[in-house]
Amino acid sequence: MPAKTAPRRRRKEARPQELTAAALALFVEKGFSATRLDEIAARAGVSKGTLYLYFDSKEALFKAVITEGVVPTIEAGEALLAASADDPVTLLRTFLLSWWALIGSTPLGGIPKLMMSEAGNFPALARYYDEVVIQRGHALLRTAIQRGVDQGIFRALDPVLTSTLLVAPLVHLANWKHSFAGCCGGNIDPLAYVDAHIDLVLHGLTVRHDEQEKHS
Repeated sequence: MPAKTAPRRRRKEARPQELTAAALALFVEKGFSATRLDEIAARAGVSKGTLYLYFDSKEALFKAVITEGVVPTIEAGEALLAASADDPVTLLRTFLLSWWALIGSTPLGGIPKLMMSEAGNFPALARYYDEVVIQRGHALLRTAIQRGVDQGIFRALDPVLTSTLLVAPLVHLANWKHSFAGCCGGNIDPLAYVDAHIDLVLHGLTVRHDEQEKHS
């Protein structure tokens, strides 16, 4: 007779990062409202009681996902902004490529779609996400754009509107990845898409030769 397979044992402990990873996966798969804490615990391989040792609610788990997964990328961007005052073109390129590499192409890329669908039902979480992620991210882009304008590299434009236009195609690509790509349109090359977006943006931002002469 074949040997019996030992039953899978539930782990007694889990690091908070394992719990937030399980929460992120389920939030993206099922939505915030439909995900239950016991499902998150089961996905992480722990009891619900163990989960409560670290997090007392789904809202706390969501905030931890943002703090651990997204905020470090923003902080790295803020440090880069402080260290790269003289090259706004490279700065914008780095911001956009880094967003896709560190967020858009990872499980974290499902968060924008999650927030768009759940914001109306959970306004407190939406405000938190807007303050911690969206506003800080746009501030990075606005500063880089304004530097380019001030240095005569970019033509005069509204940095607030432009920052929104810069990030919107990347959010769209992330949303596509977590929706239509599963059944159709999955042949989009993400890196080629991002490169094409950056090329289009920079050619639209940079001043013409006759305008450059005015700044010389």
